[in-house]
Amino acid sequence: MSNQTQPTSHETDADWLVDVGTMVSLESLPPPETKRWVIRRKAEVVAAVRAGLLSLEDACKRYSLSVEEFLSWQRLVDSHGLPGLRVTRLQDYRGIGRSRSG
Repeated sequence: MSNQTQPTSHETDADWLVDVGTMVSLESLPPPETKRWVIRRKAEVVAAVRAGLLSLEDACKRYSLSVEEFLSWQRLVDSHGLPGLRVTRLQDYRGIGRSRSG
């Protein structure tokens, strides 16, 4: 049986993100006072911005995020799929491929 007929986990994650984007509404988004950012909440906000439900600026204002933090979520989901959003310290992924000294 060929692996080419089965989607990779990254493709499945991307499909899920697209599906969330089509189902997301302002009422279904995490509340503005959210402090604990689990994978699904981050993915919902990224999907809402990609679907045009919220602008990048509105999302950052609503959730008290920096533009860099939001863009890092977007980059992580693009490069590592939904598991990339699990990281709590960006340096864990930024350090991949680099040797760490000290």
